[in-house]
Amino acid sequence: MTSALLTDRYELTMIDAALADGRALRPSVFELFARRLPAGRRYGVVAGTGRLLELLQEFRFGSSELAWLKREHIVSDATLDWLEAYRFSGSIRGYAEGELYFPGSPLLVVEGSFAEAVVLETLALSVFNYDSAVASAAARMVSAAADRPLAEMGSRRTGERSAVAAARAAYLAGFSATSNLEAGRSWGIPTMGTAAHAFTLLYESEEEAFRAQVLAMGVGTTLLIDTFDITTGVETAVRVAGTSLGAVRIDSGDLGVVVRAVRAQLDALGAVNTRITVTNDLDEHAIAALRSAPVNSYGVGTALVTGSGSPAAGMVYKLVAHLDGPDPATAGWLPVGKKSDDKATVGGRKQPVRALSDGVATSEDIYVEDPPVSASGAARPLLIPLVEAGEVVIPLGAAGVAAARAHHAAAIAELPPQALSLSRGEPAIPTRYL
Repeated sequence: MTSALLTDRYELTMIDAALADGRALRPSVFELFARRLPAGRRYGVVAGTGRLLELLQEFRFGSSELAWLKREHIVSDATLDWLEAYRFSGSIRGYAEGELYFPGSPLLVVEGSFAEAVVLETLALSVFNYDSAVASAAARMVSAAADRPLAEMGSRRTGERSAVAAARAAYLAGFSATSNLEAGRSWGIPTMGTAAHAFTLLYESEEEAFRAQVLAMGVGTTLLIDTFDITTGVETAVRVAGTSLGAVRIDSGDLGVVVRAVRAQLDALGAVNTRITVTNDLDEHAIAALRSAPVNSYGVGTALVTGSGSPAAGMVYKLVAHLDGPDPATAGWLPVGKKSDDKATVGGRKQPVRALSDGVATSEDIYVEDPPVSASGAARPLLIPLVEAGEVVIPLGAAGVAAARAHHAAAIAELPPQALSLSRGEPAIPTRYL
């Protein structure tokens, strides 16, 4: 299956025009970055790198794609020939997946000919804008949960492929599991889930439904207790499963009040080790409000897969440098950038580092020069090789997700304490161009 037509028409028409006048093959540098964070957010989380690199490996124009482009008169025959032979042969550097980013952070640096790099714009942005939005929201929810586990369960609130991407992004940002089976199969994410209200309604009574579930799944299962009356549901659940019942789930009501009542009832019935998990349209603020309540775990859906109010990360993909002549042997790098109001870009090849003081991040320092500088002292270089001479050089699949999850945990531990506040504020550290 090809990813080549997951793009906008103007990617190909730009190539068509540039091939016609000879500039399409000029070595160029593109950067993917966010001009700003979503309003009030203090940091963002890089997600989507592994997904993009897998899609890059599938980026091929086959006979059916070329035939459609020809039939629709999208580009010239010469460009169709170029597309038929397309294989990305350049290099890509980027922030490690799971890293934190700030305004201006060059998350992805794509170097190659203008044509082979510009054609990746839409694909790269569609992946990074969504995945990073979900991961950034997920990281805030993890902070709000204060070490209590969270499960991603938003598959029914987004597109079927976006659901898989959302589960992956949430997991690398610290969620513990997903309800989405394809995410489990594709990315090695732990899956979870037991029963919905429909299961209870299938039976003549709540007790019969609970008995069927316990018989199939054991007393360690999680019973959904709010189909009818919660107090009755708790009593029935303990009577059926015994005091070793694994957990109960609450999906409605004033959770702060209900959870405390359920905990007291479970304890009174002797089910002191039975856990309580809550769902019901949670976001980071609702999770934080339950911090003092006896909740053991959370399930989050709609708010997570929609970026908790910021469904796209606002990233852009811009040309920042190209050779100033056709001959690489004699040409030099020419910085280029937009000058338009509110959308100006900083031209030039860049080397970003995270400045640290006693292990705490203090600034995002972006050196604009060629060749890149070496970070000195208390600073951590942020760009790593992702693709060299067209070949992916980092682990993908489940191994890549596990690495991203570990990297995120280390990166977020560098933030100053105030950066984890859920209140609106400025970016946790400033971006400095040097």
